[in-house]
Formats: sequence, structure tokens, C-alpha cells
Amino acid sequence: MNGKLTFDFLHFKSIQSTMAVAFSCLILFTTLFIAYTTYTLSTNAAEQGSREHTSQLMEQVNTNIETYISYMENISQMVFSNYDVRDYLKNPTLSGVRDNVDLEQRISSQLSSVLNTRKDISSILIFDNNGGIVPYNDTELNPFADPTQQSWYKKAIEANGNVVISSPHVQNVIREYNWVVSLSRQLSDVDGKRLGVLLVDLNYNVINDLCSKIKLGKKGYIFILDQEGNIVYHPQQQLIYSNLKQEQIEQVMSSQTGGFTTSEGQDSRMYTINQSIKGWKIVGVTYVDELVSNKKEIQTYIVMWGIGLIGVAILISLFLSSRISRPIKQLETSMKEVEKGNFDIQVVIESRNEIGQLSKRFNRMTTEIKELMSQNVTEQELKRKSELKALQAQINPHFLYNTLDSIIWMAEGKKSEEVVLMVSALAKLFRLSISKGQEVITIANEMEHIKSYLTIQKIRYKDKLDFEIAVNPQIVSNKVLKIILQPLVENAIYHGIKNNAGVGTIRITGEIIAHRIRLQVIDNGIGMSPESVQRMFEKNDNPSSGSGIGVSNVNQRIQLYYGAEYGITFESEWGQGTTANIWLPILK
Repeated sequence: MNGKLTFDFLHFKSIQSTMAVAFSCLILFTTLFIAYTTYTLSTNAAEQGSREHTSQLMEQVNTNIETYISYMENISQMVFSNYDVRDYLKNPTLSGVRDNVDLEQRISSQLSSVLNTRKDISSILIFDNNGGIVPYNDTELNPFADPTQQSWYKKAIEANGNVVISSPHVQNVIREYNWVVSLSRQLSDVDGKRLGVLLVDLNYNVINDLCSKIKLGKKGYIFILDQEGNIVYHPQQQLIYSNLKQEQIEQVMSSQTGGFTTSEGQDSRMYTINQSIKGWKIVGVTYVDELVSNKKEIQTYIVMWGIGLIGVAILISLFLSSRISRPIKQLETSMKEVEKGNFDIQVVIESRNEIGQLSKRFNRMTTEIKELMSQNVTEQELKRKSELKALQAQINPHFLYNTLDSIIWMAEGKKSEEVVLMVSALAKLFRLSISKGQEVITIANEMEHIKSYLTIQKIRYKDKLDFEIAVNPQIVSNKVLKIILQPLVENAIYHGIKNNAGVGTIRITGEIIAHRIRLQVIDNGIGMSPESVQRMFEKNDNPSSGSGIGVSNVNQRIQLYYGAEYGITFESEWGQGTTANIWLPILK
């Protein structure tokens, strides 16, 4: 039941509507699918392009940072391989001795030349195992900061000669308190004995300048994490530290090179991750709503084109459905004409498809039906004529015997005038019954026929029967089936007047009533009950005497010839006589 209710809206009264809706839905689905696919591909292409562009920018930043780090490593390598530094660190207690003074001057001169040529290097410091510094260039240490307790110092010792890069921090061993990234390395002699630690501080502004120049849309940015997930650089670092902004650091650290996209609605972000050879992760953050800068324009463009294509598709579907359903409608119209009885119609469809074949079979069917109906009409006509001839033949035996007996009886009684009258009436009766084989005669001839019949019956019954014929002259030329009054008159005589004690009278009239002709046979006999009237129309109604032409046969002949609205009706009451009405069309 639910399935039926669900799909009722798909049922239409015409094939054209069904096909038009089906085509429209199909094209609409296809258009929406193409629009969605186009928009998705465009978005994905923009996202991929943005990711590649971001990756290239981060690669550039990574290259620049690595260049600085490599330069700092080269400085550390230069210091590491300097014999003056080694000699000085082997015996730092001899400070002030002439030879050590010369070493200090040479070391100080070398480091100063590096600092003077590179503004991005904040400081270069050499510490011995006790945290003492190789003095140069009037560098002033912070007396409250122990270099050996600094993380960069400890990690350098743990790295055992490998380069260690720290996170950004404030360098507090020098009173300048600069924000730096420190590169530290343990210094050893040729025997591997630890001599001290080298510290090279890179000015943090260098990284800040490199990263801040990179623009990823209007809201995108780059940030850097070290190996432990600490922030090396972030444009909103203060907000991160104060918990006013959240960053997906854990997910970044767990992700490999590539990236991911967050689901935050309009604030969704695409993270692109680049792994630095130094262990740092350079992360580019792009806002998804900025990936396609002309997103609204693309959406508007797709919607407008979609509406246009759907409109064109609907027009095309209407045209195609009309083209396909037109021959079907033509065939339907022809079928309606056939239902009305017009079998002369032919459907002209030139198509060679199934509908064309159907139209040919329809034409063949109507032709065959027309031939069959013509054949049936001919057969029915022959059947009616045969029945009429058979009914006419039934007049002869019984009625003829009684009439001839009457003639013989009158001849024996020397009643020549009555014999002549009866023989003349009998001859006229048979002549009008034959009517040269015609089935339809005029009302005037039908009245002559019934007058001859009543004349014979009046002679037979003498003073017990009288009759009167009163017909409107306007209808005497009207055409009617022959022998329609005789069965009714015969019925009136044998069932109404014959058993009546007095003189029986039969009155026959004819007039026009409401655009129809009404012939009446009125008798003053004993009348009939409703059951007797009903039996008059039964097919097995055969009078015990007389012509034997049943009332039901006459009624069927009239209705078969003229239609169901015509025929015989009776008006009768017991003891009051009977009136038989014959209703006929006006046919000149």
C-alpha cells in the first residue's frame, strides 16, 4: 500500500506527460550530477594547486632556513678545526700569559670578522668545560646565568660533537638578551677529549622575516615546529601561548609529509607539512574557503548554466515526447471514431517502428470488422426476410382453413354476395401480404391489409364483431414494416372479444404524438391482467388459433428495424378492454 502511494505521483493520464517527466528527470539528474562533478573537480583542482603552491613556498622557506643553518654549521666547523681555539681551551688558566694573549687576540679577530660580515648572526661564543668564555670584542656575560646549565650547553655535551639546534629562546648568558635560535656543538681535541662548547646564535628576526613574507591567501600562514613539537615560529605565537588560538600541533607531529584538512565549517583549514632535514616541520595553513577565490562566481556560473540546460532539456523532452506520442494520440483518436461506429477511418502513420506496425494492424482490423459487420447485416437481413416469409407462411393453414370453411358454408346457404365479399377480401389479404417481396410498405397499404382481415373475421363472426378504422391522412404515406397490425387484431379477437357476451368492437387509429407515429388497436373485450400482458412479450407466445404471428415477434421486428425506443405497449384492465399502442418513427 505504501509503495503504491509512493509512486502514484508518477502515474499520468497521457504517455506524453509520462515521457516528458521521465526525460526531464533524467536530464535533471544528469545535469545535477555533471554540475556537482564539475564543482567537485574544480574544488579539488584548486585544493591540489593550492597545496602544491604552498609546498613550493615552504620548500623555499626550508631552503633559506637550511642555508642559514648550514652557514652556522660551517662557522662551527671552522671554529672546531681552529688550532688556536684548541690550544687556548687546553690551558684556559693561562689567561693573561703572553702566548695566551696572542691566542685570544687571534681568536677574537677571527670571530669578530665573521660577526661583522653577517648581521644575521647575533653572537659567536666559545666556552670551556667550566663555563668560562674566550673573551673577545668586549662581550659582557650575565653573571647570574651559568652557561653550563643552559639546555643548549647540555644538549651539545650529550650530542658528543654533533650539531644541536635549539628552539627560539632569549639568550640570557649575554646581557643583550636577544631572541635567537642557538646552534651548539661540543669541541674536542684529536684524542676526543672534551675541550668546551661552541655557541652560535642566529638572530630570530631572520626566520621571522623569511616566514612573514610568505602569504597563503588573505588568512593563511606558515609556522614551524621543532623535533619535540615546540613552536619555532608562528605569526600569532603570543596568542598560542596565551591559549587564545588553537593549532593542530599533535596531528601535525603524527602526520608525515603531505597534510590533512580539518572539518570546522567555514573555518576549515588545510595543513600542508614539509619535513626539514634538521628535524623541523614547516607547516602551511590555508583556509578552505579561500582555495577557490571565485567560488561564488563558479557556483553562480554552474547554477545559471544548469538552469539554462534544464530549460533546454525540458523543451527537448516536450518535443521528443510530443513527437513520439503524436502517432499514439492519432491512433487513440481513430479508436474513438471506431467506438462511435465509424469503420471507414484509416490511420496514416509512415513510421516503420512498432507504432507504424500497430497502425497497419489497426487499419487491417477495422477493414475486417467492417466486412464482418456488413456480412452480419446481410445475414441479419436475410434472416429477417426468412422469418417474415416463415411468419407469412403461417397465415395460410389455420386461418385459411377456417375462412374456406366459412365460404363453403355460405355457398351452401346460397349467400353469394357474402361469398364474393369474403373471397375478394381474402384475395386482397394475400396480395397485400406478399407485397411483391417488399418488407416495408405504406401505412395506407397496412390499413388495407387489416381491413381485409377484419372484413373476413366480421363475416365469420356475423353480429359479434364490428370494427372502425380512423387514421390521420398525414401519416398514410409513411413507411412501416408490413403485417404489424394483424397479430394485435388477432390477439384482440381471440383473447378479448371472442369470449365476450356482447358485440365486440375493434377500433384502429393512427396519429402523430410527440414527433412519433402511434397506431392503436382498441377493443372492448374482457381485458387482461398485468401477468397476461407480460406473457404477450414472451417468445413462446403462440395463439391457439389464427395467424400464429406472435406479438413478441412483431415487437422484436420493430425494435430491430427502428431502435429500442420504438415498439409495442399495452394498456389494459380486467373487464375494461385493451389498448395496444404501436410506436413508429416518421419516415416519408
